[in-house]
Amino acid sequence: MTIPLPAAYRVFIDTNGLFEGFAVLSGEEHYVILWGEDEVVTVNSEMDVDVYAPGFVAFAGNGGGEIYAFDTGGAVFMLPMIGMEPEAAIKVADDFPELARGFQRPVSSGK
Repeated sequence: MTIPLPAAYRVFIDTNGLFEGFAVLSGEEHYVILWGEDEVVTVNSEMDVDVYAPGFVAFAGNGGGEIYAFDTGGAVFMLPMIGMEPEAAIKVADDFPELARGFQRPVSSGK
């Protein structure tokens, strides 16, 4: 993993814990499953994100074949897990705080 996670992401996790639920982004509802830092490192390594999507670090998934990733400037993008490449990235937020403001309905983990 060559891109550090933005400080705002770390602060959110430390303050609120991991989020899993729905977020409204640009008027569309998306499912978001945030990963902890250890999982971020593991998933990025296992998926070879730095090989297939250089310039991105994945930090969340949607449970449906797409991941959320930060670019080097901290903007948030969706990338397909199959066919992952920088050209397939779709920007969904300018930064993590914008993404987090869209969080709506957490899903109970049952823990």
